[in-house]
Amino acid sequence: MEENTPLLTNDAVVFGLLMATLAFVFATSASKHPFWVRFYTYVPTVLLCYFIPAVFNSLGLISGESSSLYKVASRYLLPASLVLFTISIDLKGILRLGPKALTMFLAGTLGIMLGGPLALLTVGFVYPDIYSGSGPDEIWRGLSTIAGSWIGGGANQTAMLEVFGASPVLFGQMIAVDVLVANLWMAFLLYWAAKPEKLDKLLKSDTSAIYELRDRIAKFREGIMKIPSLKDSMLIFGVGFGVTGIAHWGADFLAPWFGTNFPELDQYSLNSAFFWIVVIATTAGLLLSFTRARDLEGAGASRMGSVLLYVLVATIGMQMDLGAVLDNPILFLIGIVWMIFHVLIMILVAWIIKAPFFYVAVGSQANVGGAASAPIVASAFDASLAPVGVLLAVLGYAVGTYGAYLSGLMMQWISGM
Repeated sequence: MEENTPLLTNDAVVFGLLMATLAFVFATSASKHPFWVRFYTYVPTVLLCYFIPAVFNSLGLISGESSSLYKVASRYLLPASLVLFTISIDLKGILRLGPKALTMFLAGTLGIMLGGPLALLTVGFVYPDIYSGSGPDEIWRGLSTIAGSWIGGGANQTAMLEVFGASPVLFGQMIAVDVLVANLWMAFLLYWAAKPEKLDKLLKSDTSAIYELRDRIAKFREGIMKIPSLKDSMLIFGVGFGVTGIAHWGADFLAPWFGTNFPELDQYSLNSAFFWIVVIATTAGLLLSFTRARDLEGAGASRMGSVLLYVLVATIGMQMDLGAVLDNPILFLIGIVWMIFHVLIMILVAWIIKAPFFYVAVGSQANVGGAASAPIVASAFDASLAPVGVLLAVLGYAVGTYGAYLSGLMMQWISGM
């Protein structure tokens, strides 16, 4: 089947278009103009970063299939962003949040890990045809990318896309499910954040620790922030891309070694170079968080990581065919059932340990929404509590790769039953 030639074929031109698009989205999202304020009240920023390039692709202006930008972004920018996100983890600070905050975050992670397989099993019992896909179109491959997004974020989502190999069409549908279901849940959390007393009473929770937490975290954040110098920026990129190089070097050895000596482990993607790139980058970032490299967060390490991540998001979007997004509405049912299981597990754990609704909301959003939206939910309770969302969301980047991978394996097993 002959492909139509896109209007823009030079990757330098396409890259310029994508960067201009990202600049437009973030400039307008920060605008105080009443139109843009109202527009971004209903339309998430990240949605536009996916879908504007998707519109360009669907209209034939650019082509994701013929461009090399996605491969460059996923192999170089993704591991670097994972490093820059994970070096900012303050494990001592997270532990000081108290066991209930950490417990609720982990309950949210567990809810996503188990919710996907349970939703697939539940919907598959009623509609067994969902298992009929083959190769890259097997539904579990696409659902694993949602697990990556809902535990860690866009970087982990892309990692699962590469590791499990969902087709571009299936992945486009999964992004629609991801964004729609996640934003419906976030809207619910923001609504109740304004009046948490009823839910706290229902959960029989003690909220006194939240105010102590607020003061402690605000002081911590103030202590590390500074205006970055050229040296700081060079160090940030040096660490990010230096570790990326080490990750590629390790993957070049480990992937063929496992493929040759343990071919039976291929089903777990241990022969995939990209799998090892992501795992090595994430693990190295975690190890660096125990060193002085963590101080780079004060100069904007995670912000630089976000820049790299959004370039990656745009290159993912340019592979989407919007005409195929609604071809498989059953996927939205799976997403909703999945979120219900996640919520039920979190509410059960919160009731058992008498955790405040604040921990439920932020713990859930730190998983489902990541660093982009967890601070928004936290600040809906109190503006000074936004850093709590940041700290927990950054932890999500660390566990997202591992949790989503295990969830994907469980869904693979269910699909093969």
